[in-house]
Amino acid sequence: MARIAAVKSSYTSAFVRPHLTKQQALVRVIDSCIVLTSLWLAMLSLNLIWPGEYDWNDIYLTYGFSGLLLYQFFAEYNEVYYNWRGAGFAHQLFRIAGSWLLTLVAVATLLFFSKTASDASRLAIGIWSTISLLLLAVFHAAYHYLTRVASPAECHSLSVGVVGANALGQRLEGTFSNMPGLGYRFSGYYDDRKLESNRRLSCDPEKWRGDLDCLYEDARSGKLEAIFVTLPMAAENRVRDILEKLGDTTATVFFVPDLFAFNLVSSRCVMLQGIPCFSVYGSPFDQEPMDGMLKRAEDIVLSTLILFLIALPMVLIAIGVKLSSPGPVIFRQRRYGVDGSPIDVWKFRTMTVCENGPTVTQATRNDPRIKPYGAFLRRYSLDELPQFVNVLQGRMSIVGPRPHAVAHNEFYRKEISQYMLRHKVKPGITGLAQVSGCRGETDTIGKMESRVAYDLRYIQSWSLLLDLKVILLTIVQVFRDPDAY
Repeated sequence: MARIAAVKSSYTSAFVRPHLTKQQALVRVIDSCIVLTSLWLAMLSLNLIWPGEYDWNDIYLTYGFSGLLLYQFFAEYNEVYYNWRGAGFAHQLFRIAGSWLLTLVAVATLLFFSKTASDASRLAIGIWSTISLLLLAVFHAAYHYLTRVASPAECHSLSVGVVGANALGQRLEGTFSNMPGLGYRFSGYYDDRKLESNRRLSCDPEKWRGDLDCLYEDARSGKLEAIFVTLPMAAENRVRDILEKLGDTTATVFFVPDLFAFNLVSSRCVMLQGIPCFSVYGSPFDQEPMDGMLKRAEDIVLSTLILFLIALPMVLIAIGVKLSSPGPVIFRQRRYGVDGSPIDVWKFRTMTVCENGPTVTQATRNDPRIKPYGAFLRRYSLDELPQFVNVLQGRMSIVGPRPHAVAHNEFYRKEISQYMLRHKVKPGITGLAQVSGCRGETDTIGKMESRVAYDLRYIQSWSLLLDLKVILLTIVQVFRDPDAY
């Protein structure tokens, strides 16, 4: 009895292991071989055309191994190897190309500061860069086809049943269909709710295989080799009973908690000594200090470069503001920063008033408070240029949710659910909402809800590549946005 009690107590202290596949490790190795082989092919082809002029030496070996190590870092950072995402290949190719571009920039920077960049042939490095990207794209396209498109052999597929004819079960069914390389052959749904009852099932009736008694029978007979339980977490006792009875079968059983019932913001699974902890509301920089460091490095480097380029135009703009109307050149307005802490945001003054109190009226089209010179600055977002100083100060970021006046925050936080979650990151000069059409006056709650939705999506899916994409789209949009006034 004592031994049985000890065994049972070990169940309660069990832990969950992180899922790491040897398949992903093999893909990493092949990518590394591609990077090195591409450099060798580049040198070989040049030596065939110009014999003796492009000899292999230590500097190329340095390029090769530096590129290999840095690409592995950026590919891991940009989640190139996480095939669980189920995204299309265009999305995957963007991550691969972005990782390789960041690799080349990092290699060039390292060799520039080591004063060895001039020892290598630019032609050879250019050919290597092109061949590597092409081979990486071709390899991952083939890998994508084999693992997600090509149907697995019949003997390697497992018949799978889903317990719970609900929205989460349908998502799983779609995943099995879109990723046949997983090796799951969907058999149908099992639910003890009857088709003729008032509680209608969220699935095609033809895919309903029966109630839970039928589930246990099919599992015992071997008709089901894998079972996914997708019942809501509120049905804890019911789930426990199902798992207990499935323990009398040889089927592989997965429990899928319905976390999507919540509006997840930057959600991730954190393992604390084998205990899975799911964050519901969080910042993308909470659990990954490296992300925060890269984000800050991006802001410092880009804002420094931009301020160097716009220093003279800012002086001319400041003179124009002073001459166009009486008042200060710089308008400082109190807004919310990261975690809701108050910050002062700087802008060139474009209005005849400087509202910064409990009531702040949004700018509207043909607003009489905006003089012609101020309208010109607002049309091309030139009034925002002083905020690059805010970025250097650490108060803001180049990309992030746009900061709103304190008065507007206090109003909208009462009207829009989870509005304040947009302050989990630093506010930005530009953001995903602004390049997605949500710019300008928010004269309805619906417009602000759309902006907040994009802000939360940005926080949820933040990456260095996403920041660069938003910056490029902002540059294009500055000259053709009809909502800039």
